[in-house]
Amino acid sequence: MSLLSEFLRRPWEVGAVAPSGAALSELAVAPIPSTGEPVVVELGPGTGPFTEAIQRRLGGRGRHLAIEINPRLAEQLAARHPKVEVITADAGALPELLAERGLAGADVIVSGLPWAAFAPDRQRDILAAAVRALAPGGAFTTFAYVHLRWAAPARRLRGALDSWFDEVLLGRTVWANLPPALVYYCRRPALAPVTRSAAPARRRCRQLAPLGA
Repeated sequence: MSLLSEFLRRPWEVGAVAPSGAALSELAVAPIPSTGEPVVVELGPGTGPFTEAIQRRLGGRGRHLAIEINPRLAEQLAARHPKVEVITADAGALPELLAERGLAGADVIVSGLPWAAFAPDRQRDILAAAVRALAPGGAFTTFAYVHLRWAAPARRLRGALDSWFDEVLLGRTVWANLPPALVYYCRRPALAPVTRSAAPARRRCRQLAPLGA
């Protein structure tokens, strides 16, 4: 089963026709600590390019939960990655899903969700759930396609990230990805979204130097 076939079946859930490339995947999982036993949550793993990168980064440490709403993709992912806790569920229920498993929060959340396919309310609800699920000092990463950065859904996502996190760093563009993409690295979540007018002096986004360069 390909990502394209699932996109044609459920475009509002899948949102992409090709998996993310290896270079983008490695950048997306860069905040995962190289030591300790971190809890890593993956949202919208799809066919698993980020899953593979997370597993390599963890090297058998910690816990890796993958939240996939599409049952076909979830079944395929679970078969390919038996060490990953694949959960067929909505990402908006993330805090409850962690609580059910006795987890207080995620150290890192890696999102492969198709934000551009979501309505504004859907974007807001999932992002709010991710923020509530982060442990203190946790990191949230997501990616955006370069050619869509100035489209309304992408600008809405960028504004939401700025309002929910004190720090939003912009990774380098991965031109080799199909299509080219970049990663947002977000830290220090707010308990409630901050409006731009409420924090006019806040530096909202900075360019991040290439990781591993």
